[in-house]
Amino acid sequence: MNNDNKKESLYLEGIRQFKSMDYFEAHEVWEDLWSDYYNEDRKFIQGLIQLSVSFVHLGNGNITGAKNLLRKAKEKFQLFDGVHRGINVKILLNQMEMVRLTYDSLNHPEEFDWDVVPTLE
Repeated sequence: MNNDNKKESLYLEGIRQFKSMDYFEAHEVWEDLWSDYYNEDRKFIQGLIQLSVSFVHLGNGNITGAKNLLRKAKEKFQLFDGVHRGINVKILLNQMEMVRLTYDSLNHPEEFDWDVVPTLE
């Protein structure tokens, strides 16, 4: 498999893991893509990693870590617009704002409504 195919395969595997709600595995796959290849859109990949880790932190009961990673991911995605890697960035940012509002209203991490997780479409 050539590098372009390998990069695309890693990216799509991360998307698959994220959509199946395995945020730890999604972050691991995207981390490989981010660290093993120098992609022009490194910041976008880093945003996906941070978004995933936000949900890993939340699942571990670390709401402060979840909020911090969500904010960092948002900063990365704001560098992009239109549709990037098949993801509508404006929709993603709107969905992330819903996550932020949900995070802010939580008394306990286990109350999180996982239906507000971005769809990456």
